[in-house]
Parts: sequence; structure tokens; C-alpha cells
Amino acid sequence: MRVAVLLLGLALLEAEGRCFFNRTQEYCVCYKLSQDNAGSIIQCLAASVVEFQGGELERYVDLPIRDLDPSTIDMLGTLEIRKIILGDLLVPEVLLARVLRFFSYTRVQEMAFESCSFLGRSSWDEMAGQNLPILSLHFHNVTSAPLTGREQDFSKLSSWLGTLQELSVTSSHVTSLPCGIGRVFRALRSLDMAQNSLGDGSLMPAFCEGAFPQLQVLSLQENNLTSYHGVCKSVQLLHELQHLDLSQNKLVASPSSSCQWPASLRIFNLSNAGLDKVLTPLPPGLEVLDLSSNHLHAVDISLHSLKTLLLSQNLLLAAPSIRNYPTLHSLHLDNNLITEWPWDEVKLLGNLQDVSAAGNPYNCTCAGAGALQALAATGCLRQGWPQDYACHSPPQYQGTLVRDVPASVLQCNRAAVLAPVCTALALLCVAGAGWLAMARRRRAAVPTAAQPQGHGQELGEKARRSPMCS
Repeated sequence: MRVAVLLLGLALLEAEGRCFFNRTQEYCVCYKLSQDNAGSIIQCLAASVVEFQGGELERYVDLPIRDLDPSTIDMLGTLEIRKIILGDLLVPEVLLARVLRFFSYTRVQEMAFESCSFLGRSSWDEMAGQNLPILSLHFHNVTSAPLTGREQDFSKLSSWLGTLQELSVTSSHVTSLPCGIGRVFRALRSLDMAQNSLGDGSLMPAFCEGAFPQLQVLSLQENNLTSYHGVCKSVQLLHELQHLDLSQNKLVASPSSSCQWPASLRIFNLSNAGLDKVLTPLPPGLEVLDLSSNHLHAVDISLHSLKTLLLSQNLLLAAPSIRNYPTLHSLHLDNNLITEWPWDEVKLLGNLQDVSAAGNPYNCTCAGAGALQALAATGCLRQGWPQDYACHSPPQYQGTLVRDVPASVLQCNRAAVLAPVCTALALLCVAGAGWLAMARRRRAAVPTAAQPQGHGQELGEKARRSPMCS
């Protein structure tokens, strides 16, 4: 009942167009503000995050905007607002260009536009040479005029955009990113262009010489990319690139093509890329490689710097050999087709910090269950053990947790038990033979008359009949 009343109250307030301040979270939301109810925004002055939802800003395009007096500037500098979110709004570019410069008096560091439509075009003359404290800028599901041919507009924003550190433009139907625009972002560290319509031919101009010179993190997730080597050649000039996300693109590699990835690349995401084999070449200095949610049947690569290998949701019949990854710390193999773990691999896996292999159709024979139990005993099986490790065969154990299958070292790895026993017996045989030889030499040194007749022959006969060396 309380929930229903609360939701009804929020709906009524939203219809009125007012602001709500959550003091605990320091979060303020304003719905459909107009000139009549804009006074309620005053309660947002104590918030660190302010969100504006809904409304029509185009009616204020012709509203005269005067320069601020010194007292207002001082007041803006005392506000604690760090982030502003604008959602579900029609935003005239002319109005945005006239208002944005006033943020230079605030301490706002992050701005986000969600489900907004930018109307018309502005000359941005009022922003020329203007610096803003905003370091992070986000656009999600927005529409605007095409970016092509707007290099001049962006150049007028270069004083601000040249200091921007984080930019995301997601789910906004972006098809191209002109070279001149990329050159404006001189300090950008992170660029997220996920869920757009970038194709193979649009990447080379986007990352031209001088564009995004400090870029370290790049997400091109879920675009229209198909050429693995084409992407490689497009990002070769990003010499600071450390993290590249190409997930959810249907990538293929041409056998006749070759390319060298930036040497700085450390994290590579190729998950859900429709791969039935590992594409090559891979960046040689990788530390994290995500190949999950593909159609891989085997992984036969060698990366000596790799620390994390993610292979869940594939068709692997066996785990990759750990010997190919001497620095590996974490290995994820959930939901593959792995039935058993070889004992020699179990010994190596026990040295890792994190192993995850839940949801595989395990064959709980003596050796199969015993190997997994031994691996769990090392403490490296963390997430999902034991509840997500179940037997698929043989029939008598189907559905049983691998942990509950009776298995001992003597049953499952007799070689590991018998080998030291046989070694000990062999050593005893050698020691016995040495003792007998010594005894014979001592007997030979004593006069024959002092020895009982047939004594040496009796000792030799007993040694030949000893079962220990048979």
C-alpha cells in the first residue's frame, strides 16, 4: 500500500512539474519545469547531482540572457553541484550555446544528455576561447545534425574540448567521426562510441594523424565493424591506447592481411564477436583477453604477458594449456563443453588465483571428479563452487554435485601413489644387493677354514629367492 501511494504521489508531482531533493543521496530531480514552477529548483542548490527530465526548451530561444553580475557569479562558485543530467528534452543548439558559457562559473565536472534531440545549428561564437570545468561529457540516445562539415563549430569549442578527459556518444546512430573533430580532443583519455553505426570505412578518417593523441580507452562495441585487420590499421596511430573493446561486432580476418596493433595495448575485448577461431595477430603485450560468448572449439595461442583469460560461453572441449601463459592469474571457462581435467593441468591450475569453470557437462568418473576435487582443494575455484559444478555422466551420478562424488587419490590417480612405492622398493633392492656384496667381500677376507661349509652359497640362494627384488 505504501509503495502504491508513493508511486501515485510521484506521478502527480511529475505532472505538476516540480523538483524533488533526496538529501541522503544529495540527488535532485526536476520534472517538466516551466516558468510557473521554476522556483522549486531552489531546493536543488544543495545537491551534488541535478537531473532535469522532460520539458520544451525551444520556447525560450528568444529569451534575452544577460551577463551575470558579480554576486551571482560568486554564488555559482559556492554550489556543490558536480553533475547535471538532461533527459527527454528538445534542446535548441542556439540556446545551449548561449547558456553553456555560464558553467564556467560553477564546479560542474560532468554533464550527460539522455534521450535528447538537438534542434538546428548554432555558430558557437559565444564559446570561442571559453574554458569550462566540465571534464566528462556523455550523450546517450540523442539526435542532432550530422557531424560531417562541422569542424569549424568544434574549433570554436577547442579551449574547452581540448581539456575534456572523457567522452561517450552511445546509441545515437553515429556513422562517421571527421578527422578534424578528433584533433580538437587533445587531452581525451576515454572515448565510448558503443551501439552506433560506424563501419569499416569510417574508422581510418576518425583516427587520423593528430586525432585523440592521448586516448587510452576506446569502446567500439556493437557497431557495424567486420574487418579485424581494418580496425587494426585504423587504430595504429593511437600510440597511448591501452584498452580496446570490439565486442558485439561480427569480425573476420583476411588470411592475406597483416597488421601490428599498438604496442601499448593491454586489454582487448573480443567477446560476442561471432568467432569460431581466435583471430590473429593479437597484441603481444596483452594482459587481459576476453573471448567469451563466441563459438570457439579450441584456443591454441601463446601470450607470455597474459594475466586474465576469459573464455566462458564457448564450445571448448578442453581447457587451453596453461603452459602457454606463464604469468596467468585468472582463467574463466564457464558454460563450455569440458568434461574432464587432465591431472598435469590440474597441478598447474592450482597455482592460479582465480579459476571458474562452472556449468560444464562433467564426466564424473573417478579421474574426472577427483581432478576437480583436487583443484577445489587448492582454493582457486571460487565463484560457483560447489553448487554450479554438477555431473553430466555417468548415469549413476547425473545431477550430483562433483564435490559429492566419492573419489580418493588411490582410486583416481594410482600412478601418483604407486610411483613412490615402486621407487622405495627399488631403492631397497639396491641397498640389499650392496649389503650382500659387502658381506661377500668380508667373507672372502676370512680364511676358508673359519667359514662354515656352504654358508656363502646359502646367502646367495636366499638373495635370489627374496621377493623384494623379484
